[in-house]
Amino acid sequence: MTVQSLNFTLVADGTSDRALIWPLMWLLKHSLPNTSIRGALADTYQAVPKPRTLLQKITYAVEFFPCDVLFVHRDAENEARSSRIAEITTAITMLRTMGKNTPFVCVIPVRMTEAWLLIDEKAIRYAAGNPYGRTRLDMPRIRDLENMVDPKAVLFDLLETASGLSGRHLKNFNRNLGRQQIAEFIEDYSPLRQISAFQALEADITAWNATKHG
Repeated sequence: MTVQSLNFTLVADGTSDRALIWPLMWLLKHSLPNTSIRGALADTYQAVPKPRTLLQKITYAVEFFPCDVLFVHRDAENEARSSRIAEITTAITMLRTMGKNTPFVCVIPVRMTEAWLLIDEKAIRYAAGNPYGRTRLDMPRIRDLENMVDPKAVLFDLLETASGLSGRHLKNFNRNLGRQQIAEFIEDYSPLRQISAFQALEADITAWNATKHG
């Protein structure tokens, strides 16, 4: 059986949203089971000048992180999903006037990326460096994820609780590193299929794949 390859690039709101690479990998592997998949964040940290607008970020990604498909992330937050799609589509349309035609898929969590990481207690314990800890973790219900006011604060609280640390050790605990590691430790993102934003993302990936092979 011939194994195909696919490279994707993620354009994210911020570097902490690098965590989205892992659910994207999971979705793509399920959509393209016989494909070797590699993903990268279009990290603008060292770019000069630093891209500011969405169009600038996408243009930078296409130039320096060439790929087969571009995933463009915007948290919905207080905006309708349709507004974020329009924003992304407008930027892509402007990009295409420059002769760059990379396929794209929108990634729009209802709140923020952290909500998609609140699905696996075991992954949180491992990321906290205390995999066999017994302290109770008050994990949110999957159906409540899209209604959470501040999922990042909830995630960080869970990481700190799971770490079992206190005092100076807790103060020095790297919550941002833990957030990234949770995404890597999660083996099964299927619980997210219960929420609308993830359902929409999977449908868009399926549609892109159909077009790619159509």
